Amino acid sequence: MTTETAPSDPADPSGHCAARAALLAGPGPGGRPRRRALARLTDDWLTGLLAAAGAPPGVALVAVGGYGRGELSPRSDLDVLLLHDGPIARELPERIWYPVWDSGAKLDHAVRTVAEARAVAAADLKAQLGLLDARHLAGDRALTDALRSAVLTDWRASAPARLPELRELGRERAERHGELSFLLEPDLKEARGGLRDVVALDAIAATWLADAPRDGLDAAAQRLADVRDALHLATGRATDRLSLQDQDQVAERLGVLDADTLLRQVYEAARTVAYAGDVTWRAVDRVLAARGDRGRRVRRLGIPFGGAGRGTGAVARGAVERRPLAEGVVEQDGEAVLAQGARPAADPVLPLRAAAAAAQNGLTVSYATVRRLAAECRPLPVPWPDEAREQLVTLLGAGESAVPVWEALEAEGLVRRLLPDWERVRCRPQRNAVHRWTVDRHLVETAVRAAAMSRRVARPDLLLVAALLHDIGKGWPGDHSEAGEVIVRDLGARMGFGPEDTETLAVLVRHHLTLVDTATRRDPDDPATVEAITKVVTSVPELELLHALTEADALATGPAAWSGWRASLVDGLVARAADRLAGAGVPPVEAAPTAEQERLAVEAARTGQPALSLLARSEGAEPGAEPMGVELNLAVPDRPGLLGTAAGVLALHRLAVRSAGLRELDPAGAGPVLLLSWRVAAEYGELPEAARLRADLRRALDGSLDVARRLAERDAAAPRRRGIPTPPPLVAVAPAVASATATVLEVRAHDAPGLLHRIGRALDGAGVRVRTAHVSTLGAEAVDSFYLTDEAGRPLTAVRAGEVAAAVRAALG
Repeated sequence: MTTETAPSDPADPSGHCAARAALLAGPGPGGRPRRRALARLTDDWLTGLLAAAGAPPGVALVAVGGYGRGELSPRSDLDVLLLHDGPIARELPERIWYPVWDSGAKLDHAVRTVAEARAVAAADLKAQLGLLDARHLAGDRALTDALRSAVLTDWRASAPARLPELRELGRERAERHGELSFLLEPDLKEARGGLRDVVALDAIAATWLADAPRDGLDAAAQRLADVRDALHLATGRATDRLSLQDQDQVAERLGVLDADTLLRQVYEAARTVAYAGDVTWRAVDRVLAARGDRGRRVRRLGIPFGGAGRGTGAVARGAVERRPLAEGVVEQDGEAVLAQGARPAADPVLPLRAAAAAAQNGLTVSYATVRRLAAECRPLPVPWPDEAREQLVTLLGAGESAVPVWEALEAEGLVRRLLPDWERVRCRPQRNAVHRWTVDRHLVETAVRAAAMSRRVARPDLLLVAALLHDIGKGWPGDHSEAGEVIVRDLGARMGFGPEDTETLAVLVRHHLTLVDTATRRDPDDPATVEAITKVVTSVPELELLHALTEADALATGPAAWSGWRASLVDGLVARAADRLAGAGVPPVEAAPTAEQERLAVEAARTGQPALSLLARSEGAEPGAEPMGVELNLAVPDRPGLLGTAAGVLALHRLAVRSAGLRELDPAGAGPVLLLSWRVAAEYGELPEAARLRADLRRALDGSLDVARRLAERDAAAPRRRGIPTPPPLVAVAPAVASATATVLEVRAHDAPGLLHRIGRALDGAGVRVRTAHVSTLGAEAVDSFYLTDEAGRPLTAVRAGEVAAAVRAALG
């Protein structure tokens, strides 16, 4: 780009103003080239002003702050420091400042010695940040170099104290201005993810303690600056707020299709900046913590402590603790990272497993780990293996802790790889004052809200997935609910859900607005109002899912979308619909025992000893891969305490129960035999030897292995890290209509090692028989039903059932 020369009389601002106007109106390129040309034009003018003022030796004119970075937006302030090494005439600064004021430019100026500048910087963090970008304009260059050297030295020396203050400034700005990625009228500079955060990242890099991930960061910063330039030119004002009324003009100046496309580009850039900030601040925390630990160790030894130079945080750490979280995933320095033996190229489920483990433990996945997973992991097979679907549900079920993990996956493109339709809703604005989030973040926030409602439904996995996908149709033309229904049928099959579950997801997505619309717009006393709902959902469990999704959607939308009045209308409609649907559901028919199960039952009845079989499952894995789980069938002559004992042995072998069933058989009239059918998965990927598992089961059943004591000893030796807060367990006695021959106890709880063992022991201690059991682990949630009788085989009395429920509740804490 060709720059205009400075006018012959620098003190006359008209020449500079004309040259500046020509530059801004010219046909040349915009963006960074224009900002640099504008800075050079201003440099030449100010250089001429200093010369015309008759500056003596020992004086320098220095650009600081944004101007110091060598780029000027059309309405940027001029941040200038007149530096001197001794007394100067009072008239000298005025001969420079007055022409600038006369030009109409906004000037931020100061006159100081190097020592004074350092003193101001030490007292004022914002002044110190501005001086980090000091750039020589004119005069004594040695003076400018001395200032830069001193300021950088001071900044690096004071970084451990100053960086927490810098972080707090960012938090205060975020509280005042919000997150740039989600605002309809964002402040491009001050909001979280804006240009101020880019400056903060550069300041952190200048400390040599940590650096931001640079991929895409410069492009994101330049995009935000380009939009700011266009905003200045469109409005003629020095504004950083991209108001609704200005967005069309800004889009036109930038050659962007429309205002929505403009906002999406702004949001994408802001997310890149915000994510880089998150990664960088975590690195800063690790380095400062390591320096603090090292300092405490050195002081205890009586050795003088001093800085060890660039990058010493990592050197000073010594041995690094790594705690297992899941197969191929460990915790290190407060983040989830890959274990040394992890094989991303051979484990397509690893990204979801790492994400789920991190979220459930209140961690995030490290930047290097996410990058490696994105680079090395192959896409999941279609349909997904069971484990992938379970890990996605586990991730979503973590609630608030899932958000930063999801953001990390999204930043590296892993979400779009899992859900191709996600790209259409990513960063999509919602031009509705009720909505506080973009479409994609609203979907994640709805899943967060739904996670808190997991105890209200029998299928929390379907609730969480429906919450994540309910607005997926907003990326397509037409009614988003109708489009979403089509998309979710495809995604449900892709994720490996069966036809019935996929149909339920489709109903939930298609009708996620039906409950609130019907409740607020129809006469609640009109029978047709209830009929409108019972035509949509055909069972009480499905109605519960739609009710929870409706509430989660509204709560995630914003404060104006949900109120006590709306909640009462929806609750009333759901209650009337539930009454209409009561008894309409058909209880599931239990599958007949397989030939292998009958063989085991006959063997157990004949020998009086437990009989078991194990079948390793490699579902969805590559040929030759390690098995993903085990199907275990166990037949034992009827005896008390069987369920808790067997579950305890599995927990000892670090096998997580994914599903289980218990029922009675009487093979050939030889006497009752209890048959347990399990589907289990190894907690860390290594399955136990079948012979050892069989031996421990027999020892536990004959009393020579104290399972409870062994579990307690193991937990005491290696206590687990406290994970995320979860809703309390729900233990309830189902209505009598649930079974005519037994009392049904329903337990819904957050899954944990030994959970089924504790439930079984509590039931055994309560002196009841477990005639049948149906156990499911859906993501991180256990949904279990136990059919109980007294010793005579009769249903429990209401009082007795209440006592048993209380005993189980106490066992679960």
